Amino acid sequence: MRSKFVTTHITSLIAFVLVLAASAWAQQPVKWPHGKKAAIVFTYDDSLHSHLDIAIPQLNEVGFKGTFFLNGTFPPEDVSRWRAVAAAGHSLGEYSAYIAAGALAPTDAAALVRRRGELMQQAGTERPGTMAAVLGLATAEVEAACRAASSGGAVVVAANLNAPDQTVISGDPDAVAKAGAACKARGAKRVVPLKVSGAFHSSLMAPAANHLRVALEHAPFQKPAFPVIANATAEPVRDATRARRLLADQLTAPVRWVTCMQRAAELAGADARFIEVGPGNVLAGLLRRIVPGASVTSLGTADEVATFLEAA
Repeated sequence: MRSKFVTTHITSLIAFVLVLAASAWAQQPVKWPHGKKAAIVFTYDDSLHSHLDIAIPQLNEVGFKGTFFLNGTFPPEDVSRWRAVAAAGHSLGEYSAYIAAGALAPTDAAALVRRRGELMQQAGTERPGTMAAVLGLATAEVEAACRAASSGGAVVVAANLNAPDQTVISGDPDAVAKAGAACKARGAKRVVPLKVSGAFHSSLMAPAANHLRVALEHAPFQKPAFPVIANATAEPVRDATRARRLLADQLTAPVRWVTCMQRAAELAGADARFIEVGPGNVLAGLLRRIVPGASVTSLGTADEVATFLEAA
């Protein structure tokens, strides 16, 4: 049987997760920003084949190709049964999470995403890199293989810590191949090369991160209405300054998705409900492996969102 990662990884990193808890725990219901400019965004990451630098030929009021804005708010303010505890987005999905938290307007996010894609492609052209998914091997073993394969200036690192036994490695092509072979020798079930245009979430993206930091400093961020759990550190971000810094750090830091979901569960406490917003249900599957027993719903289309809101 083919791994679910292999068959659905294009949809696994483009969504974000919203964590809801019973509203009785909240002193005030969250006021959702942007009015009818919806805060639900389905975004595609450059590291997942879509090449945002060329997929956004023109910026307009509602953003870019691969982006879906729901008419209305999510959840609507009259849904008092739940309150938002936190949001988290995988890789580029972190921008979606900040939109949902009211920290970043959709059009401003679209501009940042386009710049991010341009910079990532430029860095990948100047120093070509690649990525590979390692399946069925503990993260610590993958990290050890990467350390052993990084020599003579070559770099390979664990870039996406998706599940306890699913890690994506990133770096110079020869080093990635060497680390992949070492992972197989250590017992990995599969090592799957990914068709990407660079070594994302590694030090090879340092030039892109430096330039993106400038763009982020000029972007109009607001204080999030609820915490956004950062990919780079798995910390709940509650202010604009920290958000800017960690979105830039994200380009060279691993996506610590396991720790992010563990932190989300800690913040939400018992009876929390996780909502995956975006095509597919891969993040929901990862969550169940990270937080056994988690209650999670996947909303991948406008109809599914509408049905969810009607039942809420």
